[in-house]
Amino acid sequence: MKLPIDVATRVSAKLSAFIDSMVNDPEREEPPTLDVVRKALLRSGGAHAAQVAMHPQDRNSALAEIDGLIEEYGGDVLAYHFVAAKASEGLSRIIETAASDRTLPRSPTLARVRQAMVEGLTARLAGDGAIDPDEDGTLLAEIDELIRRHGAHAVAEHFIRFE
Repeated sequence: MKLPIDVATRVSAKLSAFIDSMVNDPEREEPPTLDVVRKALLRSGGAHAAQVAMHPQDRNSALAEIDGLIEEYGGDVLAYHFVAAKASEGLSRIIETAASDRTLPRSPTLARVRQAMVEGLTARLAGDGAIDPDEDGTLLAEIDELIRRHGAHAVAEHFIRFE
């Protein structure tokens, strides 16, 4: 089941980070589902998680949040859909530059930003000192992964990391 890109924006940073740690766990053989994440939250939360399970009116807890997601989407949905994806600092600078470039469409997609990178945007920013010149391959791999996970037509600006 393909979920819309914005489902991850409805997940708290705390739950997103927890899910991300499970998704990227090299020991895990199968990708985690929301049910698996819920069980892991219960195991990791100890007494507090058990207390929240008994008193679900605490809607601010990660357990209550995952219960709401399971109720809405089902427990068998792959959890990676709910990880809020953000670009690294270097890729965020590239996306910001592409978004303000008048020769590119107004809200460039991930595919259009990647094309601009290949056509010299990354080299230009490296030459200006805005990004590390050694990051070229890493940044291309990063945008390729965002495209793989979210689609080539996803608006690139949604992935900018503001810190």
